[in-house]
Amino acid sequence: MTSRRAAVFLDRDGTINEEVDFVRTPGDLILIPGAAAAVRRLNEAGLVTCVISNQSGVARGFYTEADLAGIHGKLERELATGGGRIDRIYYCPHHPTKGMPPYDVVCECRKPAPGMLLRGAREFDVDLSRSFVVGDRDVDVQAGKTVGARAILVLTGYGVKTREEIAGTGIVPDYVAADLSEAVTHILQEYGHPS
Repeated sequence: MTSRRAAVFLDRDGTINEEVDFVRTPGDLILIPGAAAAVRRLNEAGLVTCVISNQSGVARGFYTEADLAGIHGKLERELATGGGRIDRIYYCPHHPTKGMPPYDVVCECRKPAPGMLLRGAREFDVDLSRSFVVGDRDVDVQAGKTVGARAILVLTGYGVKTREEIAGTGIVPDYVAADLSEAVTHILQEYGHPS
């Protein structure tokens, strides 16, 4: 019997693309330098590569799920120009207190809840204990820890602020990387792939 696959689950805003306090249109989405090449390296290593993103802007009425599809289309095109491919984009459109119906619910998908990770594990037959979660917020680290994955905090986006905020709280990333490129180098070294 073959072992289940390993995956890398990437936060979107502040990790792959610049943090702009709600990407509302495709034009607002700007990749962080090196992100497309980093995703390509994950693809070349055979790692399932997914996005997991809290998108409460839908619940708040800033944009619709259809608008979000256009934004994600731009993300995929931008990554493709650098040879990168995302296997699946998971997002949570909910917010428990700041949303409008039907999105104003407590859900299992909004990070730090593990719903998006569990769904990805089911759909791609992934072993979460061999997988990584990469993001710039405490909720990314918490979500990864909840499912037994290794959590990497990147210092892009809100990462520097997050590192200060979580100091001494018990929320401890397994690794802190300057950006997605460094995070991927660390991941590939752990798996014995050339970086």
